[in-house]
Amino acid sequence: MLHAISVPSTCISYRRSPVIRRCVISTKRRVSASLPDPDEVKLEYTPWLIVGLGNPGNKYHGTRHNVGFEMIDHISQKEGISMNTIQSKALIGIGSIGEVPVLLAKPQAYMNFSGESVGPLASYYQVPLRHILVVYDEMSLPNGVMRLQPRGGHGHHNGLKSVMDHLDGSRNFPRLCIGIGNPPGTMDLKAFLLQKFSSQERKQVDVALEQGVDAAMTLVLKGFDSYINRFNLGQKYKYHKV
Repeated sequence: MLHAISVPSTCISYRRSPVIRRCVISTKRRVSASLPDPDEVKLEYTPWLIVGLGNPGNKYHGTRHNVGFEMIDHISQKEGISMNTIQSKALIGIGSIGEVPVLLAKPQAYMNFSGESVGPLASYYQVPLRHILVVYDEMSLPNGVMRLQPRGGHGHHNGLKSVMDHLDGSRNFPRLCIGIGNPPGTMDLKAFLLQKFSSQERKQVDVALEQGVDAAMTLVLKGFDSYINRFNLGQKYKYHKV
């Protein structure tokens, strides 16, 4: 059996981009003397694309339909990733979570055309479907309740539908849904989506965003492991009253 001890690693720049493309980590390891040529092992970290769905412009800031944008803002702040570049009709930030390179994106072509950013970005940076995390608002979940899934349909969410359309119709990419609840009574759906949260709803969403950052980081570093199952279960009963 091979036993290896890692020492500090260095991230080699990618072609076309200084941070994304494909990150090769050169790691020197001490190994058994009986093994030939043990000098260096190269580990490749496939980049992640994390996309928050929303509408650009100050008039939409803080509305229910923009919680995807808010999640990207929280991740960028926690990881120190500057959102300072426009590419493929999206505001993007390039950085890493741990050793894993990540690209954060907020499409700027309005919600219903989000896919016009996601498809080209995924293609340019060669991000596989399994590493495209889309964050969006979900009316089928209570306000502030989240769900992290490896795949799924669009559930009549026009932004998510646009993303699927620009990923060749595929549904096999992760998504983090943030519950915003349903419109009360006969309230117009569009008016509800573009309305800001009440003070109580805002507190619930702020808690959700903090928890969502941790869930997204865990997914990037470990994939869909037992933590994600516990996360989803905990969210399911988050506001359950016995």
